[in-house]
Amino acid sequence: MFFASRFSMVNSIKGVFISCDVPMAQFIAHLNNSLPPSQKFILQVLKLDTTCMFVKPQAEEMIHSAVIKFRDQNSYAKTN
Repeated sequence: MFFASRFSMVNSIKGVFISCDVPMAQFIAHLNNSLPPSQKFILQVLKLDTTCMFVKPQAEEMIHSAVIKFRDQNSYAKTN
């Protein structure tokens, strides 16, 4: 008796895992959505936890810079 089995190749993609709070995840998603399709960097957002995402590695520095700029624009020093 002969049993044929089907094996499929595993697809892998190199990327960077980002975990953050909800407002920052929304900011990163907005940043991604503001780009043309050829420049979008989010590869996958976890379905159960939208604060975790997998992005293209070449976008890591751009995301980091944009987050720092966003954070600096939304930080306030307490005045006396």
